Amino acid sequence: MTQLIIPPAGALDLVSLGALVHRLDPGIIPFRKATECSIHVSGGEFNVAANVSDCFRMNTAIVSAMVDYPIGDLIAERVRAVGVRAIYKRFVHDGVTGPNMATVFSDRGLGVRAPVVFYNRCNEAAARLAPGDFDWDALFSGGVRWFHSGGIFASLSETTGPLIIEAMQAAKKAGAVTSFDLNYREKLWSIWGGADKARAIIGQIVSNVDVLLGNEEDLQKSLGIQGPEVKATSALDAGVFLGMIDDVRAKFPSVKAVATTLREVHSTQRHNWSAVAWVDGRSVHAPTCELDVLDRVGGGDGFASGFIYGLLSGATAEEAVRLGWAHGALLTTTPGDTSMVTLEQVQAFARGGSARIQR
Repeated sequence: MTQLIIPPAGALDLVSLGALVHRLDPGIIPFRKATECSIHVSGGEFNVAANVSDCFRMNTAIVSAMVDYPIGDLIAERVRAVGVRAIYKRFVHDGVTGPNMATVFSDRGLGVRAPVVFYNRCNEAAARLAPGDFDWDALFSGGVRWFHSGGIFASLSETTGPLIIEAMQAAKKAGAVTSFDLNYREKLWSIWGGADKARAIIGQIVSNVDVLLGNEEDLQKSLGIQGPEVKATSALDAGVFLGMIDDVRAKFPSVKAVATTLREVHSTQRHNWSAVAWVDGRSVHAPTCELDVLDRVGGGDGFASGFIYGLLSGATAEEAVRLGWAHGALLTTTPGDTSMVTLEQVQAFARGGSARIQR
């Protein structure tokens, strides 16, 4: 089996390709009764670049679309604030039809009232991105250690998936590790292709992937991998996920690592949280902790960020999973989609910190 080999140095530690969005958050007030809201800058792929830069102090970049209007200015300012280098294809906003920077609406829920998330991605600029829009050879010529993208960006249009494939192939040629977060969103795929189209496009992407992120449902819906007949005993049972790895490897032999979070929801604010990964032929597990959740959006990206940072920094697979688990947990204790915690806080919690850990 070919092992995961990470370049030891590069001008950029990580480059992400994906859509930038802004999330409107009225807190615990449902949108139908909201009178004010906070604005968070987000995007599954961007969140990883932001966290690896701001919390983990590495050099990162985001490749995306940017619209020249005030919402674009707001988003671009937040990208700069977290130290992420921006590589944009720019679009002019005509004031009537767009294109737009996508909006995500979410309220946090409380207790037995679940969080609610819905979108307005109408005429989204990122959906217009296509192969040929970026000079990948120039981008990778300075040295890039890791390239990341995800299934949400792949689902936006008929051109975004081929763009990911183009970028992945350039990244592999340049020697970078490639990762992909499956993040299957049925609502987005159903607009223009549905499940069959999703599996066809994501399958082509994953053929170029070294590190795959996603739970058992993502593996089944995105890749057509059949789940084992044995049912999970709980949401924290990693057996179903690990039971699918052989089929993933058989179908996509380039994949060298697969990782996911494990979450058992007792109420909107009280979760049990863990994580598991299969790396270079063996499984590694994080502990389980009880979370008091302020804002759950971005927790999975928080895990991915810490896991990727761990591997980039030379940590063992066990240490990388713990770093991802710890960072994802801490991220849910602050508002917004990206990290507000420090590397030292993540390292302390990963070592066994102050939360109640069930070993």
